[in-house]
Amino acid sequence: MLPLLLLLLAAAHGLQEVTYEPTLAQGDLGGRITGSTFVLEQPRCAFDNSTIQPTTSIWLVVADAAASVSFTNSVQPGMPEWAFQSFPANTSAYLTLNATLLNYPCPKDPKEITVLRVGSETSCAKEMSRPTCNGPLPSPGTYKVKFLALNGFEPVAETKWSKPIELKTARQPPSGPGAGGKHSADMIAITSILSILLAVLLAGLVATLAFCGSDPCGRGGIFKPEVASVRRYTTHHVYDQPAARL
Repeated sequence: MLPLLLLLLAAAHGLQEVTYEPTLAQGDLGGRITGSTFVLEQPRCAFDNSTIQPTTSIWLVVADAAASVSFTNSVQPGMPEWAFQSFPANTSAYLTLNATLLNYPCPKDPKEITVLRVGSETSCAKEMSRPTCNGPLPSPGTYKVKFLALNGFEPVAETKWSKPIELKTARQPPSGPGAGGKHSADMIAITSILSILLAVLLAGLVATLAFCGSDPCGRGGIFKPEVASVRRYTTHHVYDQPAARL
């Protein structure tokens, strides 16, 4: 009932419903979705020049996906209730990336990369003086976005809401006893085997050093013949005696 009522109010005020649906950039673009940002295609050729004036402000509305159905277009950019710094604790949506039709020329050059990175400004994330800061998104989401055209504070055109967008989350290392148990057991076994081998090598080294200390290596291993001692014998010559004559 509420969305229908909002639609009737929008029609009564001459709000143009644009069929364009914001989409994420192509999948081959690096950093398309991170832990605090995501990249959208620019809304080239999305708005009708007869409705949107050169001075019309085109805002990006970033909202909590669950709260997007209750979002009202009667917003005032720059007010604390629509500030990035109040999201999501005190507001379910905020406005950022103010642009005009000059920033989204038509037609689109197919060779040109035309994207918007949502959440890229870190310097103004805590500055209440910049309520339209394009600051890092505070949680993985999910989020929905749409483009809203305002003449002053009067809404004149809006796009459809995007499909839900969820950011990346860091993977937690396994902490439970069952998580990665096989991997831990393998590491313990390998560590034990390496410790035993190291102990054996150290024992062999100590034994080698002890052996070389008692019989210095480099000499004990070489055969040296002992000095031969020769005794001198006196040779007694035995002369032949005449044969005994009988």
